[in-house]
Amino acid sequence: MNSAPVFRGVTLVGLRPPGVPPRKRQHTTQPAEVPLIKGGNLSRQSRPPLTLTLGGGGLGMLWGPTTFDECVATVHDAVAAGINLLDLAPRYGDGKAEEVVGETFGGRLPSGLRVTSKCNLGEQPLAEIEGILRRSIEGSLKRLRLSRLDLFFLHSNVVPDASHIAGRPDAAARMTLYATFVDHVRPVFEKLVGEGIIGAWGLTGIGHPDTIVKLLGERPAPAAVQCIANLLDSPGGLKFFDGPAKPRAVMAVARANGVGIMGIRAVQAGALTAAIDRRLPPDHPEVQDYNRAAGFRSLAAELGDDPAVLAHRYALSLDVDTLVLGVKNRQELATCVAAAETGPLSTEEMAKIDRTVASASDR
Repeated sequence: MNSAPVFRGVTLVGLRPPGVPPRKRQHTTQPAEVPLIKGGNLSRQSRPPLTLTLGGGGLGMLWGPTTFDECVATVHDAVAAGINLLDLAPRYGDGKAEEVVGETFGGRLPSGLRVTSKCNLGEQPLAEIEGILRRSIEGSLKRLRLSRLDLFFLHSNVVPDASHIAGRPDAAARMTLYATFVDHVRPVFEKLVGEGIIGAWGLTGIGHPDTIVKLLGERPAPAAVQCIANLLDSPGGLKFFDGPAKPRAVMAVARANGVGIMGIRAVQAGALTAAIDRRLPPDHPEVQDYNRAAGFRSLAAELGDDPAVLAHRYALSLDVDTLVLGVKNRQELATCVAAAETGPLSTEEMAKIDRTVASASDR
């Protein structure tokens, strides 16, 4: 493998060598391709790292019933399986996911394990932004029992102008103006990196796609972006803008600009599984996506596959560097690890799955 490229002084460990298409990548032998801390090495574990990240949604008990102890056991199993990145946030169970990790390791992470967190900033008074970001990090570190974060994401969606916020007042708390980000948030992120409080910063790439694309082409650029990676190209209930989500276009721009790509929502919050594991109203976006995916579930049945496994294999076949899992227990984790170890789908298999759904996305 080629030596890891360096992006603004941050080692990008295990990036795919030039010319190697993502669908031919061997997931069990390639390290996770996530830009992390300076000098970071993600391969210092007993078995090769998987191109999987353990996400905090399930650990925060957002995706159906589980227990604190089961979540702790799931984290242990994830590390034993070769997962070396934990993607967390205060919003995941009101800090519960971070508390799970703090309890699991007692502030002493295994060698090579890295941790992210996020801040849902919204649109705040400009003079208060730095303080809000610092307090968010301090709270996360306290729950994690750590002294620094490897990667810190803006959890709110960056939108082009105030009309987007005014048009969706129910989601306004999850939106940050482009101008606010460029003039006030990004400089603080850079400052925090310089102070060593965080190793690098990233963006949630499910905001307004044209705005995300614009930011990926600017400098300083994020070290990583989290992109929707599912066969519906759907953010589901996290879509707060008009028009297509265009996640594959976002991925392409990220790749062209050397930004690490973290795929999220591989099963679209349960819409691409055999059954959604929590009660939702019939008009909920996740239920609508579940109905859209009826043909996909039929295909999975014909193939003798679990829809969740097939959906994860599809997501891993997209141009992502790592795929964030939303699992809440060891059984779900084992299913996802098996999907990764089976390997990516062929172009023909991807096309067959695509034909089962009526995608509204502009890919």
